[in-house]
Amino acid sequence: MRGVAEVDGWDCWDGEAVRAVVRVCEGATPAEAFDTASAEAWLAFDAGVRCMDDRPWLSHAPAGAPGRPGRSAPTLLDRLRGRRGSPLASPVPPPPPAVALCHPDGRVREAALEAVRSAPELRPLLVVRCADWATPVRERARTLLAELPGDALFPLAELVLRLARRERGGFARALLEAALREGPAAGVLALTARQDRATYRLAYRIAVERGLLTPMELAATAATSGDVTLQDLCADAAVAVRAEGGGPAPDPAVLDRLLTARSPRVRSAGVTALRRAGRCRDAEPYLADRSALVRACARYVLRQGGDDPLPRYRAWCAEAAGRPAAAAGLGECGDRAVDAARLWALLEHPSPAVRLHAVTGLRALDAVVRERLTPLLDDPSPAVVRAATRALLPDAAGIPEPLLRERTAPDRPRAVRVAAERLLRAAGRHRRPGPGRP
Repeated sequence: MRGVAEVDGWDCWDGEAVRAVVRVCEGATPAEAFDTASAEAWLAFDAGVRCMDDRPWLSHAPAGAPGRPGRSAPTLLDRLRGRRGSPLASPVPPPPPAVALCHPDGRVREAALEAVRSAPELRPLLVVRCADWATPVRERARTLLAELPGDALFPLAELVLRLARRERGGFARALLEAALREGPAAGVLALTARQDRATYRLAYRIAVERGLLTPMELAATAATSGDVTLQDLCADAAVAVRAEGGGPAPDPAVLDRLLTARSPRVRSAGVTALRRAGRCRDAEPYLADRSALVRACARYVLRQGGDDPLPRYRAWCAEAAGRPAAAAGLGECGDRAVDAARLWALLEHPSPAVRLHAVTGLRALDAVVRERLTPLLDDPSPAVVRAATRALLPDAAGIPEPLLRERTAPDRPRAVRVAAERLLRAAGRHRRPGPGRP
């Protein structure tokens, strides 16, 4: 539920939020009015009630509050006619518990907290009130939340973690983390399947701490997850577990799963773990990995095993088509006086992948020569053009301006036009289009 006006950063004049509040005030349950499984919906409902404090159904005041007894709040028709309400009308009944828990008046919110004891469906609002700005409301809500069994917080995890971002939202999070550490394993594992990022990250962290996942399950999660934080957590945990039988090395099957992952971070964790597994020579294929991080880890592992990766790189560059990234690896660990010539020769290779990695190797070797690399701005491969552009950016001012202007023409390939514009901007020669010009 979203809208336009804001309370505590939440939009609340949205039609959906208004309809939810109205339906609850008319007798519907929260589950009938909005999606109670959504933390965002509960927060929007809370903000929506407080944005509508001039509505008749919210005019109830607690005993002792100033006001005229017996006078009803003005209806919409009364306000349109300039009336203040009928003095003979019946008093407005108290709002439903869900609305009272979000009432703008802190005394109403505090009094409504007791209703949560007999209405478990209102526990999300109890969590919201634990971060309330009014101290009496906040303290009473925290007392009631602490009385709940720990696993009762599991369904509220997403809401708890959303509220933990607020200034006073840490109390419920601390209770949730304690419950996850001490509660049933099934509840923790169920939260790892949630779609909310903060929820599944916390659940996985607790599951790793408690040892609830096998190394293969951790490796599979690391290999398939698109979340970088989760990749690091699970990959590190997978290789930290000893193989069956208590040996110091990770399980070979776990390492093989990590080594075949798509993510470079996960593959690098697997390559690094080869050293502890006594499989340093198995890192050799990863010297020519497409990722610079994986290549660096492979060089480290080989050196720890007593091997020098440089001769391999030089040999592979002689047949670069089979291992295109070997050119980049040679630049990362080679000798500029000896290996720069090999990389310059690879710029003429028919494979775009080899040319791309040769440019990367020249940059790593700090052997870029502007005049020799500028022709690659016209390379038929967009990836090679982008790599050449990155290499030329530090010396863009030395490239003749007419050469770059010519490559911004509409008939040039898009990669070439973008490269020329980037280099013109880097050289301080970029022209902004005048009024009325494309």
